[in-house]
Amino acid sequence: MNLQDRVVVVTGAGSGIGRATALAFAKQGARIAACDLTQERLDTLGAELGDRALVLRRVDVADRGQMAAFASAVHALAPAADVLVNNAGVAVGGLFVDTTLDNWDWILGVNLRGVIHGCHFFIPQMIEAKRGGHVANLSSVLGLVPLANLSAYVATKFAVRGFSLALRDELAPHKIGVTAICPGMINTAIVTSSRIAGKTSERRKMVIDRFHKSGSPPEKVATAILDSVRTNPAIRTVGVDARVMAAVTRFAPGVMAMLSSQLQRRFGVI
Repeated sequence: MNLQDRVVVVTGAGSGIGRATALAFAKQGARIAACDLTQERLDTLGAELGDRALVLRRVDVADRGQMAAFASAVHALAPAADVLVNNAGVAVGGLFVDTTLDNWDWILGVNLRGVIHGCHFFIPQMIEAKRGGHVANLSSVLGLVPLANLSAYVATKFAVRGFSLALRDELAPHKIGVTAICPGMINTAIVTSSRIAGKTSERRKMVIDRFHKSGSPPEKVATAILDSVRTNPAIRTVGVDARVMAAVTRFAPGVMAMLSSQLQRRFGVI
């Protein structure tokens, strides 16, 4: 896809992977429609995008009304998006028995319903435009590998991966590709803003430091998303840790079970 003047929608674009993705597509000449929950971050992104900014809007992706209004603002300026990146995400850590229903509502609202809302309000116009396109949904390596003490996060990311694979088959006749992006440890602020309960909360600072020191830069994920638009893989892992864990899970699941405790230590949950 030649991205010059194509419309690219990115949710959660104010920081981390979303910001890096918006800037990467803009560098290729795309026009960016971005939303985020923090206006200050959107203002900064707008200054960075310059004339590549199409729509910048403060949106809670879990709120269907706000997402509908965001889509309407985009479609008032362009008949359809060419690329949709459902990136917005949050994290909840801790044992299942320590995870409140309020926290379940929060993470399901952003990580799963946010993806559904993005698809619901943008894909029909992509189909109607009859010019193809691509949808990239942010799952995680923890959408491939289940991990104790992160059951709520794992549930949402497995759901996003499964949804993406099903959606891929549905949209193939319309020449719209779908990729589940599955990054490993990425240096973003998701841990800082996460909700962590029980004993796991005592290790928050250690986990933040680990992500900061060992996580790959968000630009690496942005590059993978750009490449996915061109190559249309069903699943795209990002980072050596994600590739290794995905391969071991696929070809030697028993080994992955044995390595579970080591993986939990890497993510700082035990």
